[in-house]
Amino acid sequence: MKIQDILSETYGALSANKARSGLTMLGIVIGIASVIAMISIGNGAKASIQSSIEGLGSNLLTILPGIVQPGRGIVSSGRGAAQTLKNEDIDIVKAIDGVVAVSPEVSSRFQIIASGNNTNTTITGVMPDYLIVRNITLSNGNFISDGNQRNIGRQAVLGATVATDLFPDQDSENLLGKTIRINKVNFTVIGILVAKGGTGFSSPDNMVFVPLSTMQKILSGMDYLSMMAVSVSDKNKMAEVKDMITNALLEKHNVAEADFSIISQEDILGTLTTVIDTFTLFLAAIASISLLVGGIGIMNMMLTTVTERTKEIGLRKAIGAKRKDINLQFLSEAVMLTFIGGFLGIILGWLISFIVTSTGILATQVSLSSVLLAFGVSAGIGIIFGYYPARRAGMLNPIDALRYE
Repeated sequence: MKIQDILSETYGALSANKARSGLTMLGIVIGIASVIAMISIGNGAKASIQSSIEGLGSNLLTILPGIVQPGRGIVSSGRGAAQTLKNEDIDIVKAIDGVVAVSPEVSSRFQIIASGNNTNTTITGVMPDYLIVRNITLSNGNFISDGNQRNIGRQAVLGATVATDLFPDQDSENLLGKTIRINKVNFTVIGILVAKGGTGFSSPDNMVFVPLSTMQKILSGMDYLSMMAVSVSDKNKMAEVKDMITNALLEKHNVAEADFSIISQEDILGTLTTVIDTFTLFLAAIASISLLVGGIGIMNMMLTTVTERTKEIGLRKAIGAKRKDINLQFLSEAVMLTFIGGFLGIILGWLISFIVTSTGILATQVSLSSVLLAFGVSAGIGIIFGYYPARRAGMLNPIDALRYE
């Protein structure tokens, strides 16, 4: 048979009962749309997490006091409780080849009062390099300077959210020079940060920054560090720099086993990406169950069609049609059903992804691989579930088929 004859016969057979053909394709449409939507949502979540982690800083290594226990994550490091990172460790880390900047930090929560308003938020003692390491930008004013650090100054830089909470009716331009009260100590506002949004473990929008020396000697009374953030010059040197920092701090602390933990962006991103990939695969696997149901529906329809067209099959064989011609005819009908269903499923999946993105919940990413996968699955279902009915039609005895009532 010629290709145009097969296509013409296929179109005629499927259009003869449009309602049945449409309902049969529905399972394929829903299945393909679900798989594409789940994969696009998973890709979007992965991209969002990667962007958030990279937003913490460029080529970042995070040194935490204590030991991060396997299976318990960063929380188990005892951040704020362990006292194994000291101020003298700062110069040790700065001297490492490949380190661009080091940001030592001490964080604690305090109640802040200003202009009759108050909020409870994180106060972080920092040094000037915080801006470089954490990749943040000032909206107005200045950041903590070396002079503020040396003089144990009472200067404060407000995150965007904290500024709004404390001064809800004032523009950020008018906040410079305002006084806020932290733990019964007055501080002068010298800068406001640009809103950055959530960045995973903490957001600078909800923080207030003061000189590290002031935080340690006046507010918290700590003589140790909550953490150190280290910016590395080259992403490819992250592992090498991490090893050098580890060796230097081990020697400085004079310990055989590390009393600190170093976590890189790649470690965090790799773990979260694995979780997201597994979850996406799990959701896609559940969604693909409807493809199996759709395939069974196609097989059921094709078997019914073979029964209804038994006399037609017998007549074709009687006038010279071969078994492979009958096989090809019914197989092409099954494949056509799945191809049309797959195409509609791709459109529906794309539409679902677009709707999710437009809501602002998550920026989904429809990948070319998921579309190609949809077409491949469609073709595969048509061939697999259409083969048996086509083979059954091709094996009918023409005499018995012509006598069938």
